[in-house]
Amino acid sequence: WQEAGAGLVAAAKELGVQAELVGPQTYDPSAERDEFRRIVGKKPAGILVSPGNAEVLKPEIDAAMAAGIPVITIDSDAPQSNRLFFVGTNNYQAGQMGGKHLAKLLSGKGSVVFFTITGQTNLAERLNGYQAALAAFPGIKVAQVIDMKGDPRLAFDTVKSLLDKKTEVDAFVALEALAGSEIAEVLEREKVTGKVILAMDTAATTLEWISKGRIAATIMQKPYTMGYYGLRALAEIVLDKPAGS
Repeated sequence: WQEAGAGLVAAAKELGVQAELVGPQTYDPSAERDEFRRIVGKKPAGILVSPGNAEVLKPEIDAAMAAGIPVITIDSDAPQSNRLFFVGTNNYQAGQMGGKHLAKLLSGKGSVVFFTITGQTNLAERLNGYQAALAAFPGIKVAQVIDMKGDPRLAFDTVKSLLDKKTEVDAFVALEALAGSEIAEVLEREKVTGKVILAMDTAATTLEWISKGRIAATIMQKPYTMGYYGLRALAEIVLDKPAGS
């Protein structure tokens, strides 16, 4: 989010508007809801938000829109809400891209474990994309889809447990930015080789494990662009609003 924040600040400077990046320090949909309510109470000109859980945030987004505060989602969407539109990755296509590359790395055969966060629309779309791509390879089976609840320690502990139980897993796929490096850390400590890891995003730790050969690949997004164009779109809506509307 530092990169998305940099895009937000850059657009704000260009437009001569005030912008602030706020939110909980860890994955916490309830805390995000509370922070969203606090911001709405300050009556901002508009809000960009990445919903940690679309269902949790939908009533708050709808309330903000009803109060005349335009809301645009970035990175993660809440399509059932009244938000204006979404700025971010086509996550289904990203999943398809990952699935095709995974099938190539596995030579069309193997058992896969996915790590996700339940309730995030973008991650659900990525998983759907992976599954659609892998449907063309009957030799590849999805063994488990694990909800890591936004806690990287759960990813670490789950991989360790799978290895301890000698569960047959040929590949691990992180649908979000946190789990990839945790998976790599466990495999490195346990001296386990021959496993494929696909990650998401370009956190420094992810890139480090790629350079060490532990993570096979990652799918890069453009968070700076989301923050930058998200704010420009929001400002255009607010600043171009006809008088009295």
